[in-house]
Amino acid sequence: MRVLAIEDESEFADLLRSNLARRGFTTDTAGTVSEAEACMAVANYDIVLLDRRLPDGDGLKLLRDLRAAESGVGVIVITARDAVQDRIEGLNCGADDYIVKPFAIDELVARMGAVLRRPGGALGLELRIADIALNTATREIRVDGAPLILPRRELSILELLMRAPGRVVTRDKLMEHLYGFEDDPNSNAIDANVSRLRRRLKEAGSGVGIRVVRGIGYMIGGTA
Repeated sequence: MRVLAIEDESEFADLLRSNLARRGFTTDTAGTVSEAEACMAVANYDIVLLDRRLPDGDGLKLLRDLRAAESGVGVIVITARDAVQDRIEGLNCGADDYIVKPFAIDELVARMGAVLRRPGGALGLELRIADIALNTATREIRVDGAPLILPRRELSILELLMRAPGRVVTRDKLMEHLYGFEDDPNSNAIDANVSRLRRRLKEAGSGVGIRVVRGIGYMIGGTA
């Protein structure tokens, strides 16, 4: 899952990024409306965390523009403005949820999961292929009923592949979802992560294989 956090307080933005990374989200940050627009022009996001009070305007203007363009991306407004009228205004502009600072990161992640699981959102509750089951809400993986712990990027690769059973997931799509603008991956980073994921699945006793489609990407299915 790739997240855009639009927040002008740099310390808070960095805290958001690091906490969300530990929970499996690739997160980019933008400090202004114009920076956010530039990010969304070149990357696809599953969810946007939107502050209202930004240096170049109210974040709700960006929200209105997104909804006017019929963007279905999930948007959670994050703000210190806690008046009932402020919440009503945010929701009426098209926000999927509204959370007031300060908040617990676990509550934010739970609200993000709820938005992503809504009809048209990026998450279904559970993905299953043969002996592998992935709960997208809790990020728990089981192989033939036994838990399997995966690092964040390997888990994200597995999720993307499980969302496209029998279809090729391109290297470009994997790169976009796994790495934010501040990351600097090696040219073989995807190959290395897929190789480690294959090894971990095999060691866990899974019979599911990940096939290389040379020059294009990867596909899950078949035998290991």
